[in-house]
Amino acid sequence: MKNVRIGVIGFGSMGTKHAANIQGEHIKGATLTAILVKRVEQAKTFEENSGEKIKVFTDEDAFFNSGSVDAVIIATPHYFHSGLAIKAFEHGLHVLCEKPAGVYTKQVREMNEASKKSEKIFSMMFNQRTNPLYQKVKDLIQSGDLGEIRRINWIITNSYRSQSYYDSASWRATWAGEGGGVLINQCSHQLDLWQWVTGMMPSRLRAFCHFGKYRNIEVEDDVTAYLEYENGATGVFISTTGEAPGTNRLEISGDQGKIVVENGGLTFWRLRISEPEFNLEFKGGFGEPEYWKIDVPIGGTTTGHPGIIQNFVDAITMESALLAPGEEGIQSLALSNAMQLSTWLDNWVEFPIDENLYYEKLQEKIVDLQDNNYI
Repeated sequence: MKNVRIGVIGFGSMGTKHAANIQGEHIKGATLTAILVKRVEQAKTFEENSGEKIKVFTDEDAFFNSGSVDAVIIATPHYFHSGLAIKAFEHGLHVLCEKPAGVYTKQVREMNEASKKSEKIFSMMFNQRTNPLYQKVKDLIQSGDLGEIRRINWIITNSYRSQSYYDSASWRATWAGEGGGVLINQCSHQLDLWQWVTGMMPSRLRAFCHFGKYRNIEVEDDVTAYLEYENGATGVFISTTGEAPGTNRLEISGDQGKIVVENGGLTFWRLRISEPEFNLEFKGGFGEPEYWKIDVPIGGTTTGHPGIIQNFVDAITMESALLAPGEEGIQSLALSNAMQLSTWLDNWVEFPIDENLYYEKLQEKIVDLQDNNYI
């Protein structure tokens, strides 16, 4: 295939960045050929300044029937992701979708089914998967160096957001416009990494979400969740947008040691022998396994959004393996949906979650369905 002709759907802060990356020749084998947007002024300005002819559409059907694109990047508010992706698949187009995959897993499952039926390339914009730091964490776990996972703790409170941020767009931090708060917006990447590096989904969780605790918003801005796994491992996930200064610390313990990710570094406390083996053999009363503190070197650079787009294009043109397969977007969303549902029910939520019950409870939160536009 010659250059993949890409159309960007939605032209807000992320849509413009993705378009600029393609237009700036940061992506090999791709050409920006079209933009679908409801508010055309910014797109028209981009087109005029680009020096090349880019078709700007305001009508979905005209865009999808134009024959001007081979693939789309969806960068709209969350509720539109699934419907637009399904429509793209039905028109034989490849899809790269911004995070999160959607608002509720039921709609994302439909998107995944449409992807499978179309046999087109489907990827998610989980750009943190390009970070060599988290790739190394995944490698240490999947290779068995950490042993069997026993505990996962992540405090991620450094995504501070002021009231002015929430006031910047009417769809932000509303059930009707965004479908959630810190979990679905700021923590989509961390919840994706949580299950991606470990290769594990919980069996059940109990969460405590606070809605509008620090800001005048409808949705959650403070969360503490406790998770349990089939192998006996547990996890604690803590996040908020209302603390400063914040913390970003990931700690994963296994029976072969402990991993800590903080301040851009990775430390591995590696046991000389596994904890179960030490416990079986040691007869001295007080004591603990010998361990070595290793500051793990991290090679390579984070390629971020351009890296995911390049990987998407390479998958289309060269059949390269996807770093962030679209079908995996449902995993992190299931975690955030479960945390909200647990709070609403004031009870444990088991996996797989009751998708119909979550959808029913979400609709109860939506009082006025706003007239959202692509931005």
